[in-house]
Amino acid sequence: MNWYTESIKEIIDQFNTNIDTGLTESEAKLRLDKYGPNELEEKAAHSKWLILLDQFKETMVIILIIAAIISLLLGEYTDAVVIIFIVIMNALLGYSQEYKAEQAMEALKKLAVPIVRVRRDGRVKEISATTLVPGDIVLLEAGNYVPADCRLFESMNLKAQESALTGESEPIAKISEKLDGKDIALADRKNMVYMGTNIVHGRGQGIVVSTGMQTELGSIAGLLNQTESERTPLQKRLDQLGKGLALAALVLVGIIFVMGWIRGEDLKILFMTSISIAVAAIPEGLPAIVTITLALGARRMLQRNALIRRLPAVEALGSVTTICSDKTGTLTENRMTVTVLDVAENRIDLTEEELKVPVRDVKANYYSVVPDPKQVSIMQRNPALTLLLAGGSLCNDAILDCPEEHCDRLQIVGDPTEGALLLAAASMGLMKDKLEEIFPRVYELPFDSNRKRMTTVHKMPKQVEKIPESYETVWDWEGWIDDIDYVAFTKGAIDGLIEIIDRIWVDDHIEEIDESWITRIESANRDLAQSGMRVLGVACRSLDGIPKGEDEQEVERDLIFVGLVGMIDPARPEVKDAVRTCRTAGIRPIMITGDHPLTARYIAKELGIIPNDDEYENILTGQKLDKLDKEELRENVLKTSVYARVTPEDKLNIVGALQDQGEIAAMTGDGVNDAPALKKADIGVAMGITGTDVSKEASDMVLLDDNFATIVAAIEEGRVIYDNIRKFIQYTLSSNMGEIWIMLLAPILGMPLPLLPLQILWINLVTDGLPGLALSVEKGESDTMKRPPYPPEENIFARGLGSSIIWVGILMGGVALGVGYIYWLRGIPYWQTMIFTTITLSEMGYVLAIRSYRDSLFSIGIFSNRALIGAVLITTLLQLIVIYVPFLQGVFKTSALPWQDLVICFLASTVVFIAVEILKWVKRRKQPVLA
Repeated sequence: MNWYTESIKEIIDQFNTNIDTGLTESEAKLRLDKYGPNELEEKAAHSKWLILLDQFKETMVIILIIAAIISLLLGEYTDAVVIIFIVIMNALLGYSQEYKAEQAMEALKKLAVPIVRVRRDGRVKEISATTLVPGDIVLLEAGNYVPADCRLFESMNLKAQESALTGESEPIAKISEKLDGKDIALADRKNMVYMGTNIVHGRGQGIVVSTGMQTELGSIAGLLNQTESERTPLQKRLDQLGKGLALAALVLVGIIFVMGWIRGEDLKILFMTSISIAVAAIPEGLPAIVTITLALGARRMLQRNALIRRLPAVEALGSVTTICSDKTGTLTENRMTVTVLDVAENRIDLTEEELKVPVRDVKANYYSVVPDPKQVSIMQRNPALTLLLAGGSLCNDAILDCPEEHCDRLQIVGDPTEGALLLAAASMGLMKDKLEEIFPRVYELPFDSNRKRMTTVHKMPKQVEKIPESYETVWDWEGWIDDIDYVAFTKGAIDGLIEIIDRIWVDDHIEEIDESWITRIESANRDLAQSGMRVLGVACRSLDGIPKGEDEQEVERDLIFVGLVGMIDPARPEVKDAVRTCRTAGIRPIMITGDHPLTARYIAKELGIIPNDDEYENILTGQKLDKLDKEELRENVLKTSVYARVTPEDKLNIVGALQDQGEIAAMTGDGVNDAPALKKADIGVAMGITGTDVSKEASDMVLLDDNFATIVAAIEEGRVIYDNIRKFIQYTLSSNMGEIWIMLLAPILGMPLPLLPLQILWINLVTDGLPGLALSVEKGESDTMKRPPYPPEENIFARGLGSSIIWVGILMGGVALGVGYIYWLRGIPYWQTMIFTTITLSEMGYVLAIRSYRDSLFSIGIFSNRALIGAVLITTLLQLIVIYVPFLQGVFKTSALPWQDLVICFLASTVVFIAVEILKWVKRRKQPVLA
């Protein structure tokens, strides 16, 4: 229902209420039974046991369980316990993360205010917000949270901060008159206030029109309930890998068993051989290594101000193809800043003057203001500029609070726009408290949305000697006010001021206004607005006394126009480089905001989000999006870089359309309105400083510094992590393939069982484990952020990984089996230990070679990954212990090798390392390193 188009009388009649007395308690009780409590309904949560059981459905987990059963059948209880421990730890981690995600709804419910002031039975009462019903009369004032959706019938300078719901960065000035039009954006419904927002200024009264799930906040809660989290690319790829390995193991076992049965081999030996093949095909350490790799990556991201809430999101970041970012606070600094001062025939762009601007500490929310002589001299050379800044500070309800004595750490108390004016004046040496001491306020006309302006009247100083030297230019306006007692300052929208001015301040004198001046003022206003700025004008006039009675309206006439102030929420300086890095890395940044299209366009162009390509000039607003069907939206999302005036449904639809086009979408947000899209996105990114609990609970990652550049850093880390996981898969499956070839070829050559099941488990869990874990901290490739993201649908074996596993496995198995075959033919009893040792050492050489896909080990530095070098040395030492310690010889059925034979194992193991390095050298010759 479009309540904002209804008159107050129509609303009163529809809800059968009375604005003077409110509902009766008996009527309120009947309505409470009809509409239900004013609270958000929680989605039926999964049972804790079901969440836990879900963790055991992944294919790799099932394979691990099978491996544990096999180990138990073989009597290897220690290995079985280790594998079961891995399964349990993975399940507990997944359970913990999924259970946290279920708490997003709880955060939404906490936004409802528990106590609210209403008018019932002709009296003002405080009641629980959950008992509010449609038709209740609610009283609102600064500091209140809005407990339900209300149509305002009284607004006394009322302003509501709705950024958490609409994305609009500025507080919205509210009115009580009805609005024309049925497709007005949520942020422009100025006669409405909404559940979950808060009142920051003034007071007002409203009629409750919607409660609970019928509110705008309730509709978002409904979207959040319907939204399912997307599986990450890594989860999908590992699931495919697990199914493929399970099928391969089954086929191999069948082949071996049938071949042996045809040859008439002993069934017990045949069973042992088949089991060994199955064990060799299963990388038991993979889930544990992946989990640890993601955890270490999350830790590194935390050091870069990105807090990971779900471990799979660490890798998924590396697959991101599109970043959908909110504007306010992420791309911008979330603070209004005066950038342009425009007085007659003189415009000063503060961003080009290299002046000291107020420096903001985001976390502490204070500003450091240190004026320098250059700034003061600029002000003193231009009386009109001085008057503009002084007027903007005096006609102002905000204050700059200093929490410490004699400090330069200032906090804005009040409206952010008015605070920006105070900071601009302070940077020029004009502090509001000192100005009000010199020019005390004696009268005011508050801001009114119809007039679009406010006026304050100040008493003029008479004792010049008491005025500080730096403020003399404020007082001495070339004799203009030598003989007057009061001065009035008016601040507001340009279109409203033009109607009541008849003169203009030019340099150090006053001129009559004419059409040329009006044209210039309107042109300046238009230019600044098209640059995405909010524009305010300042005017003044002299008065003989304090206005009274009918004289009030006389204050705002025959004004002297002083100048214009242009302000904007500035772009973060580091974001431009981050956007450039995104484009180099093949990632498309998109701005999705509730702000005005002109503001969005300006910031987007400044940051490079809109490139110099007309194809991307298209900016879609929420109203245009509503008119697109699903197919048209899918087409538009591939060429639209900026969305403005969007609703929560719009954000959700945009993310869904991008996913339909095969994009991996990261979505940033900080408000309640962002929660459904955050949960729907492949990577939901919430703001840590300004973000609501709802957005954080629905997200995969939280930015501790609310900075877009941190997302890009996290994406780089995600790419490195995915590369390292692929390297581990390449390493462990190549090793397993070598073991499989040994087990397959040995019977064909007439050899007995070449590797025992326990030896294979040793290789898979210990020999693969330590070096594989060390691969997780390998530094990124030289082209990590100079290439497009890999296709999200690509197979884990894409880009030559599958073929590499096959040929390396054949080479590794062939070398080890060849060494063992020669010793077996010669009747040397420790031929089995030679195979066991050779393949283990070959894996050590191989893991060193694949530290980089293209760069030589010697160019990246042998000791640049000390953890890997340590892991190789430890694993080699453990292998030597297994073959030389008598007790372990009995357990693993090994023999002590003479030093000459051990040297042969070491030399044979270098074959794989040399082959891989030669292949990388050939690749570098064909494809030179990127600049």
